Amino acid sequence: MSRNYSAPAYLQPQRETTYYGSIDYEDRTGSWIIHAQPIVLQLIKRLFPSADSRGSGVARFKANKRSTGDLNWLMLRYPLEVKCYEKWDSEYVKIVNHAIESRKILFQPNQKNPGKIFKGILRKYQKEGLAWMQHFKKTLLADEVGLGKTVQFLALVATVNQWPVLLVVPKHLMKQWRRKIDEFLELPVMKGQNYALFDRDDNIHFITGTKPYELPQVPMYITHYGLIGYWKDALDAYSFPIVGFDEIHHLRHTGTQKYSAASLLSEQAEYSIGMSATPIYNYGNEIHSVLNIIEHHCLGDWESFSREWCTGYGTKLVAEPEVLNNHLKNEGLLLRRTEDEAKLELPPLNRSIVDIDMDQDLFEKLLKEYETLDKAKKYSETSEWSLKGQLKTKIVEETRKATGIAKAAHVAIFVKSLLDTGEKVLLYGYHHQVYEIWEEEFKEYNPVFIHGKSKNRDESLDRFMNGDSKLLVMSLRTGEGIDGLQHACRFIVFGELDWSAGIHHQCEGRLARDGQKRTVFSYYLIASNTSDDQILETVGLKKSQFIQLMGDKQETPDEQQRSELLANKQMEVVIDNLKNMNVK
Repeated sequence: MSRNYSAPAYLQPQRETTYYGSIDYEDRTGSWIIHAQPIVLQLIKRLFPSADSRGSGVARFKANKRSTGDLNWLMLRYPLEVKCYEKWDSEYVKIVNHAIESRKILFQPNQKNPGKIFKGILRKYQKEGLAWMQHFKKTLLADEVGLGKTVQFLALVATVNQWPVLLVVPKHLMKQWRRKIDEFLELPVMKGQNYALFDRDDNIHFITGTKPYELPQVPMYITHYGLIGYWKDALDAYSFPIVGFDEIHHLRHTGTQKYSAASLLSEQAEYSIGMSATPIYNYGNEIHSVLNIIEHHCLGDWESFSREWCTGYGTKLVAEPEVLNNHLKNEGLLLRRTEDEAKLELPPLNRSIVDIDMDQDLFEKLLKEYETLDKAKKYSETSEWSLKGQLKTKIVEETRKATGIAKAAHVAIFVKSLLDTGEKVLLYGYHHQVYEIWEEEFKEYNPVFIHGKSKNRDESLDRFMNGDSKLLVMSLRTGEGIDGLQHACRFIVFGELDWSAGIHHQCEGRLARDGQKRTVFSYYLIASNTSDDQILETVGLKKSQFIQLMGDKQETPDEQQRSELLANKQMEVVIDNLKNMNVK
């Protein structure tokens, strides 16, 4: 089906000869400078919070496609005399062509083959992702877990072929990114590199330490979120043409040095790509913080965003996530594909909620030891909001911790029943006291652990992958970016829960992803009358937020029923084993 595309109405050229002011370009700052009548400047200050409109009689816009398009729209109503005609005309032609091409991509996605230095093979949807990133340049790649965001980003790097490239990733993923780069890219030799003196591995440099130093000349640099705040000024001087932020939800909180440093890096880069399957960990408003890194003020300031998009001024819950999702896609700010949309034939993921016992006496003892009940009483009596907030945080965390410890032994019984069928199990937890219990309970199964305090992470993964261990215990919040588990395991057990639906979704994605050949079973172990009940209620709300904003499709009742039936068949094996166990 053919279709004619034209520039949108707001990009029509101005034709009036009566001017309300003038527009010029400032090379030093790369900004449009507007000198205009008060009515025009009033409107600019109201409509464009990203404009620098300090002082009277003048306003400045950082020149980019979005701001240039906004200015053209403004000039249709209030014509401005163009003082820098060649510059304006050049940029105007670019944004008109960009807008026309954007409409084409949204209506019929393009496919792009990667550059010659790319050593892999892209799937159809990955070629579409490459075309999307190359066109929009500043965007959030939010494909579902397992669809290959890393590969698509590296394909972009190979296609753009501009160096050096900076990758900002969680610390524990630095080595994995290096392995992926070696696997998929044939990196060029940079000026200053001498392979007669240096090993080929020197084409990638890990930026380490809190004290900046002169960086070697290599095509790619990798650092982590914990360091970029210390390197803020030093990295600012390099002007990287491509910056990638893996697991960009680490930047969902504003007001930190790392957030400020990331903003500067993104602003200077021609290509700024965020990657995350779950960029809205807690509430939908966090998409504002994440996208503000990728393109400053693309969603306006926080005050106006919360007033217009959220349930109320200053609130954190997006009122209409689907509407926001469509807006982000139409603006080229977000690309999200699910497994169904990517047309991958992945096995279904079958979830089951399992009620388990817990040590009620231990639970109550821990709450008494933590003085949680006293805090709860104090919470109900005080009217001081700051104190109530502190108490609430402590009460919730202590209850969650006591729940995890009190049910840990019973979680172990359930997991042992799975292990005794000969299957491997991926067990998720959170508290170190719970890990200590599991380490003792599972010692005969030779378990391996990956959490914040564990060492030899790669060795633990290798032992699980090659069969030396059938049980991998992993923290809910330290497993991001791990790939390959889908080839070794199909059973997931949540021994502890997280308050975020996005975390559970990402944890499940470690197994339910491209390469998995079997049905994946995911068990949520719930101790009734504990914090588990409240977490389920909370996750229900946030799951809805996550699904709608990211454009996913919710399971139908029939699909849920089929999932439960399949899971129940496997549960029969577990129950038979449990009947033969004596629990003291």
